[in-house]
Amino acid sequence: MAMTKTQKAATVDQLVEKLEQTPTVYLTNFSGLTVEQATELRSKFREAGVEYKVIKNTMLRLAMERIGGYDELFDHLHGPTAVAFSEEPSAPGRVIKKYLSDNKSELPELKGAHVEGAVYHADALEVLASLKSKDELIGEIIGLLQSPMKTIISGLQAQGGNLVGAIQTIADKAEA
Repeated sequence: MAMTKTQKAATVDQLVEKLEQTPTVYLTNFSGLTVEQATELRSKFREAGVEYKVIKNTMLRLAMERIGGYDELFDHLHGPTAVAFSEEPSAPGRVIKKYLSDNKSELPELKGAHVEGAVYHADALEVLASLKSKDELIGEIIGLLQSPMKTIISGLQAQGGNLVGAIQTIADKAEA
């Protein structure tokens, strides 16, 4: 049954809200997957905290036009499209890459992705899958910031230990 204008408007509104709340959007071509394969793929996405759903291209395009900044993805809105929404930039890419590897398949195929304002095209799956999560980046930055401090502290402690040892030696000689 066809959607009414009111239903279509509500769907576009929901998509706008979803796109505004989610920093990572992957467009995929799932055409050719069996029902069993599609179910397995959805399960893998769900385990990774990724929402994966089939969306009509026209609805998605209307939502993207309303927000702006998605113009480069419009060329990819043809044929069957499933969209992966994620908070973590690399999660959908990792799921797709692992699924392709495990099943020795060519589907799902990445059409394009929009990650934190940057647009990636179909050939960027390797790059997307290797992106680090915010937590990983924060951990690395903290490690880099702590490294010089640890060096300084250990240097001061070592010098302090040497100083205490020298004073103790002098004190021992003075007593003798």
